[in-house]
This record gives sequence, structure tokens and C-alpha cells, in this order.
Amino acid sequence: MSSLTQVREIVLMNLRSVPQRLGASLVIVIGIAGVVGVMVALLSMSSGLEKTLSGTGRDDRVVVTRGGSNGELASFLDRASGTLIRQDPAIARGADGLPLASGELIIVTEVPRRGQRSGTNVTLRGVEPAGFAMRPELRIVAGRMFRPGIRELIVGQAASNQFDGLDVGTELRFRGSTWTVVGHFSTGGDARESELWADAETVQSAFNRSGYSSLLLKLANTDSFGALERRLTSDPQLNVEARREREFFSGQSGQLTATIGVLAGLVALIMAIGATFGALNTMYSAVSARTAEIGTLRALGFGVAPVIASVMAEALVLAIAGGAIGAGLAYVVFNGYSVSTLGSGFTQVAFQFAVTPGLVMTGLGLALLIGFIGGLAPAIRAARMPVTAALRSQ
Repeated sequence: MSSLTQVREIVLMNLRSVPQRLGASLVIVIGIAGVVGVMVALLSMSSGLEKTLSGTGRDDRVVVTRGGSNGELASFLDRASGTLIRQDPAIARGADGLPLASGELIIVTEVPRRGQRSGTNVTLRGVEPAGFAMRPELRIVAGRMFRPGIRELIVGQAASNQFDGLDVGTELRFRGSTWTVVGHFSTGGDARESELWADAETVQSAFNRSGYSSLLLKLANTDSFGALERRLTSDPQLNVEARREREFFSGQSGQLTATIGVLAGLVALIMAIGATFGALNTMYSAVSARTAEIGTLRALGFGVAPVIASVMAEALVLAIAGGAIGAGLAYVVFNGYSVSTLGSGFTQVAFQFAVTPGLVMTGLGLALLIGFIGGLAPAIRAARMPVTAALRSQ
């Protein structure tokens, strides 16, 4: 009998006997399922947030903020700077011949979460009319657009789902003034759906602000970004930073996603160590229960490699079963689950957990690693077992 035939026969025989050790086998399956499920769930939060922020914006739009600021909330541009920036030749022109540029103002407001009385920070964005002309992806999904000069606002779809009191027709109180929600908008599920939007001049008047937090520019040519950035950053009259809109929002998630990744790694490592010891104990018990069987096979001429392969196959099959169960549960429970978390501007960003194929493969890879480590030592022990000693144990 060839070595490959020996491996195939002993592996199949060993796997068919797994139901006889069902209780011990479930220790490996459940332990690894817990490790993979927790790790995939934590990483799906990071993946969902990164997907939401990195999917926000387009490469033909540019966000200009004050130099050295780490976001729109910490930025301030006066009207004179805004006028100077709008004159750059790289900016596209609208049908009226004016530059497609929107001065935008960020205000932190407070609304309650659904089911809670305590408030949470939410972004109120003041937008100029050109801001809508530059964002063709924005559409009103309920109610209507706000009217300039009146304290009306529209609410992002994600914000309306996560926070309370944002239904169309609801009145909100912000620092002594009353605002009416007149519509809900969608931008395709990106980070801007976590915001409230209103007319920029009305927001400036209500909150006693004279300038902008940022300027959004539409490029006439996508390739002209480099030249625009050099002109703006080298102008002695300006102190600004310019970034493509997609890069700007993507950069907001870097620190948080990295923190979640480290946390997921630490939790998975601690749980994986426990699961590995569980796998070791279970596989040692399985080898002990099969001592006479292994001795008989060796006496019949089965080599060392088939014995090792049979033990490793059992460990890996149980591990992949546990990994598949854990990843499957994480997908069913968490994929698409909507939450909100604190963003870079100390305001809430609503997003959905995303259990991607890459995360599932990472979880299955971890499961196989645990199974491999947990099965290797028992497999070597089984292969080194003296035939006579194994037969005497019968």
C-alpha cells in the first residue's frame, strides 16, 4: 500500500470516528468559534467605519482648511481668504459663470440617541447653494430642501435612523433658537449622512460666526489638484491646507480604525491562547483513546506520516468547522448593523458594521493556525509511540 493510500485511509477512518468523541471535539469547535466570532465582529466595526469614511467624497472635489488644523471643527477661514481661494483658475465654473465653491461652517449641536434622554454631539453643517450643485449624489428622500435665510434644516438619513427627534416637521432648539427639520437627504451611505445641513448664512447669523470652517471646491480638471495645492499653500496671504475630498474624509478614520484593530488583535490573541490549550488537551485525549488503534495500524505497516496526518486532519477539520461557525455568526448578527461612534470632530458618525470576505478569510486563517498548533504536538506524540507499548495498552 502506497504512502498516499495509507494517508487517505487512516485520515478517513479517523474522521469517521469523530462522532464517538463528540463532547471533546465540541471543545475545539466552540472555543475556536468564539475566538473567530469576536475577532471578526470587532474588525467589522473598523471595516464599516473605514468604508463609510473612505467612501465619502470624490477626487474632483477639494476640501480647503486652515493650515495645521486636524479637521473642519478646528479650522477657521475668514471671508477674505475665502474670496481669494475662489479666484484660483483650477476651480470649475457653474452655469452662471461663478466658481463652483462652497464656504461651509461646522457647528457642534446636541440631539438625543434613540431610546435615550441624554444628548450626543452631532454636526450641523452650513452649506452655500453651490455646495448642492457640486454634490450630484445628494438627493432628498423625504420632505423638501431648506429655504435660504430661514432656520430650516435637512437631516442625513443615517442621523435620522440613529438619533431621536429628527423626523420631518420636528422643531429643534439650538442655543436659544428654533430650527425646523424640513427634509431628509441621502448621499449614498457615506459619512455626510450623519450630519444636519442648513443654509450657511443663516447658520453664521444664528451662531454669530463670520467666516467658514472649510471651503469645498470643484476642480475643472482632476489632474489640476497638484497645481492648485501649490498655489494655495505657497500664497503668503493664505495659511491653508488643501486635500482631495476623498482623502480628507478617509484620513479622519485612521486613528480610530487603528485603535480598534489593536484592540481586536489583543482580544483575539488572549482568546486564541485559551482555544489553543483547549485544542491541545482535546487532541491529546483523542490520541490516548486511540493508542491501541494506532499501535495496531503501525503493526500492520502504516508509517509515521499517515499517523501524523490523521491527527492533524482531525484538528484542522474541527478548527475550520469552528472558524466557519464563528465567522457565520458574526456575519448574521453584525453585518449591516447600524451604530454611531465618536468621530474626529467630537461628533457622532453613523455607520454600519461590514463583515467583508477578507475578514472571513482572516478568521478562517486564525482558526487553521489554532488547529495546527493544537494538533501538532499530539500528532508527533502519536507517531513516536512505540508499537509494543501501544499494543500492550489494548
